[in-house]
Amino acid sequence: MPRAFKGDAMSAVVEVDDTNFATEVLGSALPVLLDFSAEWCGPCKRLEPVVREIAGEYGGRLKVARLDIDRAQATAVRYGIMSVPTVLFFKEGKVRDQLMGYVPKDKLVEKIDRIL
Repeated sequence: MPRAFKGDAMSAVVEVDDTNFATEVLGSALPVLLDFSAEWCGPCKRLEPVVREIAGEYGGRLKVARLDIDRAQATAVRYGIMSVPTVLFFKEGKVRDQLMGYVPKDKLVEKIDRIL
């Protein structure tokens, strides 16, 4: 069972790694916002509460997940992640869009609404 971040069940952010990436992201029935981040990354820490907020607001319509690049290096390399934070938006197992660096919530919402 994937570990969820702080918050209630509806606003859970799923933790993804190399072992559960295919199931949680590529096999998801819902579109997925995947936040590539790292513990040592300042902008990632600033983005984390925004990502949690989105998870709560889009519960049932969007899966929100986080991947620590230091713990899931194979997946980060596979998707060419060169800097964090990077957010990839998946739908039907394919990358549909991406954002790099810290971005305000409205930019994330704009991308999400296009994918949904």
